[in-house]
Amino acid sequence: MTVKKEKAKRKLYFRVLKTVMKVRYKKPRFIYLGEPFENGAVILSNHEGTDSPMSLEIYCDKPVRMWGANEMNSGLVSLYKYQTKIYFHEKKHWNIHLARLFCLIASPLTHLFYAGFDLISTYRDVRLVKTLRESFEALKSGDNIVIFPEDSTNGYLPELEGFHEGFILLAEFCQKKKIDLPIYVSYFRKSDKTYIFDAPIQYSELSAKYKTREQIAKYLCDRCNELGKMQFDQNGKPIVSQEKKETKKSKLA
Repeated sequence: MTVKKEKAKRKLYFRVLKTVMKVRYKKPRFIYLGEPFENGAVILSNHEGTDSPMSLEIYCDKPVRMWGANEMNSGLVSLYKYQTKIYFHEKKHWNIHLARLFCLIASPLTHLFYAGFDLISTYRDVRLVKTLRESFEALKSGDNIVIFPEDSTNGYLPELEGFHEGFILLAEFCQKKKIDLPIYVSYFRKSDKTYIFDAPIQYSELSAKYKTREQIAKYLCDRCNELGKMQFDQNGKPIVSQEKKETKKSKLA
C-alpha cells in the first residue's frame, strides 16, 4: 500500500541552493491532461539537458525521486569523467577539450548539488536489481519515481528517437509485488516553458495490449513526442488544429 506523502524534504543547504537556481530555471506551466499524480506513480519524461529534472525538483509540489546514472551519484572523479565524456561531449556535443576544462569547475559544484538531490542510482549490470529494490521502497513510502528513458545516443533532441526499457523492468518488479504502477508520460517543452503530463495508464493495461517490452517502450515514446507537439490555450485546454478537425469530420461522415 502506498503512503500519502507531501513534497519531499531536502537538506537546508540544498533548499537554499534551489532558491538561487530559480534565477536560471524559471517556473514552467504545468498542464495535466488527466488527474495529476499524487503518490506512488512513475513519471516518464524527456530530458532537455538539465531543464526537465531541475524544473521538477524546484517547482513540483509532489514528492519525487529521480533515476540518475550511477556516475552522477558517485565520487567526484567518476562524475568528472562522466560529465566530460558522456554528458557534455557525446550528448551536448561540446568539444572534448572545452568539456574537460569546463568540468574542472562544474563537476565539484555538480557533486555538491547532486548530494542533495536524493537520486536513485541506475546501473548497466546486475546492480540494476538494487535500483529496482530502492525504487520499490520509495514508491511504497509515497514517492513518485521520475525516469528519463530517452535514447540520447545522438544527444537530447526535441523529437525523441526511442525509450530505453529500464522503467518496464521496474513495472514488472512491482507487478510481482502486487503493485500495478500508474505511469504518467510527460514532455517538457523548453521553448515556451510548458510541462505536459498525460493521463495515467496502468502498467497492466500496457502489458495486456502489447506483447513485448519493445512495443510498450515505442508506444510510450511516440506518445511523449505527441505531447511535445500539442498546443494549449490560456486555460490549459488543448487547441485542436484545423487539420485534425477535418480528419475527425471525415471519419464521422
